[in-house]
Amino acid sequence: MIAISEALRAGLLKPKNWVSNIIAGVIVGVVALPLAMAFAIASGAKPEQGLYTAIVAGFLVSIFGGSRVQIAGPTGAFIVVLSSITAQHGIEGLQIATFMAGLILMLLGITKLGSVIKFIPAPVIVGFTAGIGVIIWVGQWKDFFGLPEVTGQHFHNKLYHLINVLPQFHLSTSMLAIFALLLVIYSPKVPLLKRVPGPLIALVLTTLIQVFFQFDGVRTIGSAFGEIPQGLPELSIPSLSWTKVIELIGPAFTIAMLGAIESLLSAVVADGMAGTRHDSNQELIGQGLANIAAPLFGGFAATGAIARTATNIRNGGNSPLAGIVHSITLLVILLVLAPLAKHIPLAALAAILFVVAWNMSEAKHFIKMVRRAPRADVLILLITFALTVFADLVVAVNIGVILATLHFLRRMASSVEVKQSSAQELALEFAEKGLGELPENILVFAVEGPFFFGAVENFERALAYTHSDPEHLIIRLKWVPFIDITGLQALEEVISGLQRRGVNVLLSGANQRVSAKLKKAGIIELVGHDHMFLLFDEAVRVLLNNNSKQQR
Repeated sequence: MIAISEALRAGLLKPKNWVSNIIAGVIVGVVALPLAMAFAIASGAKPEQGLYTAIVAGFLVSIFGGSRVQIAGPTGAFIVVLSSITAQHGIEGLQIATFMAGLILMLLGITKLGSVIKFIPAPVIVGFTAGIGVIIWVGQWKDFFGLPEVTGQHFHNKLYHLINVLPQFHLSTSMLAIFALLLVIYSPKVPLLKRVPGPLIALVLTTLIQVFFQFDGVRTIGSAFGEIPQGLPELSIPSLSWTKVIELIGPAFTIAMLGAIESLLSAVVADGMAGTRHDSNQELIGQGLANIAAPLFGGFAATGAIARTATNIRNGGNSPLAGIVHSITLLVILLVLAPLAKHIPLAALAAILFVVAWNMSEAKHFIKMVRRAPRADVLILLITFALTVFADLVVAVNIGVILATLHFLRRMASSVEVKQSSAQELALEFAEKGLGELPENILVFAVEGPFFFGAVENFERALAYTHSDPEHLIIRLKWVPFIDITGLQALEEVISGLQRRGVNVLLSGANQRVSAKLKKAGIIELVGHDHMFLLFDEAVRVLLNNNSKQQR
């Protein structure tokens, strides 16, 4: 309950702040109404299940989350994943996967892995969100244009069939959808309607038109799903079995990872807008609790909703009270107005999702990144986007992250330098320390950068294949921030090879962390404790003294 505690300490729960947060909560609740139903239908669930999700998840995340202004509920990012799970495993399978995802999210938060999510590269995030936007947009053609059902397991199959049946569009449905789309886009630009959410205006007006004119062939919530029941459903615990757990562990991880990414992105956006600072681990715990509880009350997967969170902040919401009021507003609407929802045209919800898909695609940002980002990042962006659309979201994110990681490692490895220090380079340093010239029988190699598996080849090439073996070799580790097991093994092999050839090897400058790893790996014992120096000049002095003794 970090968000509540912080709001309490900041004095945001005092009566003087109630009005602004209650107003923001009511507005966000009204905004969430059409979105929750639209996302539920697009995910293969019933419209009321979207409302259940928004009510339960919104309430719990506001209380137990790590951001005091976060608004949670069903989101567009989940549509592709959830609809696929529902198609394969049914709504019960979706709820079990959501329950399991909630446990995974809580585990991620408890084990302090919330900060790791932020390391997913921007090209991967932009690529998969843009891909999801395209899938949502195409997926709503059927309801937007009143088209017949189409078949096809993959995106390209569905797109091909949709294009083929596009000439069979239903005129009344298409006109209502276009009217709703224009209202969603342009009603906020009308001065008197700025404070009223565009999706709500589109929903109300298109519903009134359908009720008044009763257009034949226009599908509504009532004709597709029946009436929406009033009130929350009774508590129902999903029937878990090992077979179902094994079948759904993959989808559950997908929901958990996507939910973690979406909620933490939303929390970061909220921090920038409200000047707050969220706790990423607590946010995952709150999201986990929400996803455990939502399916127990007929709901499904939820996460932090960027658009609704931004709406909350813009309308004065600055404490968890706004999120709680948002849930209460939806509950009141469900209790009082649920029977009227049967008249809502599915075309209006499709129009709302058209706008959601456009906003998710971030087309301007996508194009800007393609034009200005380095070529490797552009390639990762396009590959992630293409795989999201034509293959699978999980495959896209996994491959995108792997490619980004490999690219980063290649750049890191190329930035690691292992070079011989010349007498001229050492002259200034020696002069400052009061040392003389470096004898020809002593060579100095400096390693600059992280000594990890990607840099091993550079190290071996530089040290193992010197043109002539010196009598003494100093390896400077002053600029090595860390070393991994592959680096330790390579260092051990090179040192052993040099010693077999009669070269006396000394190490200098290793920091405390690197020294500890060298000791644990047995490398300090290999070179000898008297050949391990904290300072480079100490190693040089020892060799110079030994040289002078030998000459005498």
